[in-house]
Amino acid sequence: MRLLAAIPLLLVFSACDDESSNAQTELVPKESVAEQSAPINSHRFEMVSTDRNEHGERLSAVLGCIGCHKLDLAGEDWSDPDWGVMWTANLTHSAAAFSEHELTAMIAEGKRPDRALMDMPSYLFSALHPDDLAALVGYLKTLPVKGVQHPDPTIGPKLAEEIASGTFKDSVRQVAEMKNKAPPDLGPEHAVARYILRATCAECHGMNLQGRIEPMLDAPPPPNLRIVAAYSAEAFSTLMKTGKPVGDRELKVMGGVSRGRYSRFTDGEVKAVYDYLAELARRGP
Repeated sequence: MRLLAAIPLLLVFSACDDESSNAQTELVPKESVAEQSAPINSHRFEMVSTDRNEHGERLSAVLGCIGCHKLDLAGEDWSDPDWGVMWTANLTHSAAAFSEHELTAMIAEGKRPDRALMDMPSYLFSALHPDDLAALVGYLKTLPVKGVQHPDPTIGPKLAEEIASGTFKDSVRQVAEMKNKAPPDLGPEHAVARYILRATCAECHGMNLQGRIEPMLDAPPPPNLRIVAAYSAEAFSTLMKTGKPVGDRELKVMGGVSRGRYSRFTDGEVKAVYDYLAELARRGP
């Protein structure tokens, strides 16, 4: 998650750690992505503790805050001469400076009181259950302030070209375009998994979960998640917890994402996602 800062398009570390919705092309037109047919935010992530802040801390990992803002959530420098001065925000300073209402708007709407955020993937979080949002914001508000406040973004020549051409879209525009999109609706028995996938896997694999055609930096393109049909439930659980796929290979992006983020999924969440993806593959494209 990114609050208060832009990230250069060529070096974006998104909720999947290194892929930008602005820089990737889906395999199918956006029009074919399933429109949200039921309130997806009527579901939520599993509560593994009665402590709301503990739930929020788990969500900060699962949703990718630690991927963009570092493990200590103090932000990171992604500046580049062509793109501008680009820092992910120091969330400990952000949480102290803004109200819970303002932080919620940053996460789910892509805007802070004075401007739109540049490349916060808020469209992923625009359908989060209110209780999940409240837990995440509440956790951020408990963080002690550490480190320094980072500079606001500047716009370099390459980013200025992308903005002028309409190729680059800030977080508010992304939310407006994507807030009614979601992975395919496979019925109420798969609704929780659909909710989880929208907030996590959809950034790398697209809202339709059919993958993308462009590589992610020096890693291969994210695959069509219907590939899960080749996995047993046990093998899929191993992938999600350790990052090791069938064949025990090391996946450049998914390996780190799984170990840093998806290892925090509950067993029930992993099973729900597997069952959804297996059924999606069974039904075809």
